[in-house]
Amino acid sequence: MNRSFLTSFLVLLGLAAVAAYLTLFTVNQTQQALVLEFGKPKRLVTEPGLKYKIPFIQNVEFFDKRLLDLDSGQQEVIASDQKRLVVDAFARWRITDPLLFYQAVGDERGARLRLGAFLEASLRRVLGAASFEAVVRDKRHVLMQDITKQVNTEAKSLGITVADVRIKRADLPEANSQAIYRRMQTERQRQAAEIRAQGEEQSRRIRATADREVTVLKAEATGESSRIRGEGDGEKNRIFAEAFGKDPDFFSFYRSMEAYEGALKSNDTRLLLSPNSEFFQYFGGPTGWKGQGSAPNPNPTQAPSSEPQSEAPADQDQGETQQGATLGDGETQSDANNSDSGSSSEASPIP
Repeated sequence: MNRSFLTSFLVLLGLAAVAAYLTLFTVNQTQQALVLEFGKPKRLVTEPGLKYKIPFIQNVEFFDKRLLDLDSGQQEVIASDQKRLVVDAFARWRITDPLLFYQAVGDERGARLRLGAFLEASLRRVLGAASFEAVVRDKRHVLMQDITKQVNTEAKSLGITVADVRIKRADLPEANSQAIYRRMQTERQRQAAEIRAQGEEQSRRIRATADREVTVLKAEATGESSRIRGEGDGEKNRIFAEAFGKDPDFFSFYRSMEAYEGALKSNDTRLLLSPNSEFFQYFGGPTGWKGQGSAPNPNPTQAPSSEPQSEAPADQDQGETQQGATLGDGETQSDANNSDSGSSSEASPIP
């Protein structure tokens, strides 16, 4: 009796568990449920908890309440300035009307296909009307807002609300990027060459200005030095003139000493002069010939004779001349042959 009762109780408990399993269902916090009766929507459950349904007649479809993502993938878009762009965007969306969502697309897979088509079409419309600079730099945020509005308007018919659309990447194609890089490199090289040319021009201008200033300074310095040198020469001449006026003999002696210094300073001291030349007037003594009263005898070893001299050979009388001597002060003096002496002598080297 007890065994049959226990068996019956277990059978009833099993049937109750099966009935509860077929009748009850749980709705999570992140979900919303749609109860269907023979495929037709019966009621919508949005609150989480334990819910019920009629077994074998009703079934439940669950939909996510959270934000879902959609990646459109890379696609090529032509901007308004005829530049090609490779755009990679994504969207954030949620199911706001499960009944309409179920009736329109059925599940998330169908929703992603329809929403992806809306997103790609909106990207082409909005980005195709904008310029390359606006997409990449200037109005990117405004363009994303316009895309979001257009996609959201089209997605309302699916029971979907698009929260946001973002452009992850908007670049030129690889071939265009390489061409732009080469063009940018050429432009930078042109700018560098222009800057170098400007620098070279400024350098030449500075050098020309410096050279002109150097020339002017040298000319002024040369003029000033010439003026000072002229003043010094004038003062020297004045002093010499005063000294010459005070003692003419000393001045003549001083000038002769300067001439000796200038003429006899080289290694070769041979001179071809007449013995009674004025160049040797101070060789006999500090007073010179003027102090002695007469010029020295050109041949001191031979005493003067009162007898007439014999005539010199004819070949000695013709064409015999004396060469002039170059004095230390720059003057050249030439002495004619002495017709009385009829001879010339060569000055011995002076040590």
